[in-house]
Amino acid sequence: MNAVVTGLGVIAPSGIGVDEFWPAVRDGHVALGPLGRIEPNPYPVVVAGEVSGFEPDAWIDPRITVQTDRFTHFALAAAAMALRDADLDPATVPPFGFGVVTASYSGGVEFGQREIERLWKNGPEHVGPYQSIAWFYAACTGQISIGNGLRGPSGVLVADEAGGLDAFATAGGELSRGAKAMLVGGAEAPFCPYAVCCQLGLGLLSPGEDPTTAYLPFTTHANGFTPGEGGAMLVVEDEESARARGADARAVVAGHCATYTGTQRFDRSAEGLLRAAEGALAEAGVDAADVDAVFLDAMAGQDADAAEAEAVRRLFGERADRVPVTAPKTGYGRCYAGAAVLDVAAAVLAIEHGAVPPTPGVRDCRFDFDLVTGAARAADIRTVLVLSRGLHGGNSALVLRHP
Repeated sequence: MNAVVTGLGVIAPSGIGVDEFWPAVRDGHVALGPLGRIEPNPYPVVVAGEVSGFEPDAWIDPRITVQTDRFTHFALAAAAMALRDADLDPATVPPFGFGVVTASYSGGVEFGQREIERLWKNGPEHVGPYQSIAWFYAACTGQISIGNGLRGPSGVLVADEAGGLDAFATAGGELSRGAKAMLVGGAEAPFCPYAVCCQLGLGLLSPGEDPTTAYLPFTTHANGFTPGEGGAMLVVEDEESARARGADARAVVAGHCATYTGTQRFDRSAEGLLRAAEGALAEAGVDAADVDAVFLDAMAGQDADAAEAEAVRRLFGERADRVPVTAPKTGYGRCYAGAAVLDVAAAVLAIEHGAVPPTPGVRDCRFDFDLVTGAARAADIRTVLVLSRGLHGGNSALVLRHP
């Protein structure tokens, strides 16, 4: 890949915008709390990562707000932040040279459920015309493209967390074929009754009631992950194009690899995750000895955690207990396709600030790797590996390097 990150936009339970998000992640702040978007909450999922203080009309034309779901509001706001951070006006990019790729697991479920309830209760004449598009997974890509005049290659990946990393590979491919810039990311807002019921069917969610202990991967207390909402968008540019306009590269998107192990059993994911990591490192032109930090998937199931720990051990060999690994998402929740993109944003910031953020809430790790806990760890970070897994056997890895 010959791509660089030049802009970041973040909407997360830990903060809106990089200036709020990074200090919270760096300091190990826990932003989890009671699931409040369903009142009263009849479900066994009590703790969640919800975005607070987000006012969509502050970022989006109100005429668009009423046509779209909360997950699209997050993506549009994050895209606006990323463009501003990159100091990039889409109008200055050659026609058809600027595109967008997003990833989503749940789509616009809250909007969709509301309109279907109106259909059941009141009849079809009470269903809004935007039901046909607001629920759709591609709504983020479409609205970002329309709102910013992007006529370049565009797409959406409908996937679990691994899709958030795969979106960067898709964008990198478009850049290699001539695109100059891509908006890349993912967002989720999976907290309506229908969405929560679907998630419960996975059997992976934590039933914990205490926000400080509900999500504890890699410990003897691990009992599922805490779901979250939010996401991030990044401006990824062709390196030469970015240099020509005088943009600062925040990180290099150096390599990616995805594998498929063909099973929903995460206890069997070690081999696939290992091969994804090895493939991403090979594409980046580095090896495991060059990795300075790893951002983990952190499923928080006993077998799933053991499989990820095995993949790390096999990848690094005798260095496995000396390479810092972390899972900042324990502080704000695992927000499916948005989670991996938030990991990428956190990794870019870790490279910039020379600090590996901690894994909030986790104090004792049951595996023999170097899990960063408590406080951020100062480090000269040149190469970061981000790992991710999805349902039914998807594995993905992305390598970021210091520019």
